[in-house]
Amino acid sequence: MEVVHRLIADAVLVLHGLFILFAVFGGLAAWRWPRLAWLHLPAAAWAGWVVSVGWICPLTPLENALRRRAGEAGYGGGFVEHYLTALIYPEGLTRPVQFALGVGVLLFNALVYGLVIWRRRRSRHARGR
Repeated sequence: MEVVHRLIADAVLVLHGLFILFAVFGGLAAWRWPRLAWLHLPAAAWAGWVVSVGWICPLTPLENALRRRAGEAGYGGGFVEHYLTALIYPEGLTRPVQFALGVGVLLFNALVYGLVIWRRRRSRHARGR
């Protein structure tokens, strides 16, 4: 059963990483597929808020609980922990850095969506001539 818990914990860590990538860069995907914005906007808002106020994402305690059930004490071990954990939980992550990252996620995506809106308006204006 420990192996199962470890595999699920690894899957949660991968899901967490994918969510972070989607929250940060999903606006670029929404540029191509505009309907994706309905999924991305809440994800980016959640990620930006959680990081900037210093909350812990619910996926983190879930992963840690699964690791404890697998008999692990922390994030040492296999490939997933070694490579992804450092990206998701970097050393030296202070509150000011967290706040800046949260604001950065929101500003980056605001810029992307602003460009999407500008492009659509420009396209509509060109067709209306």
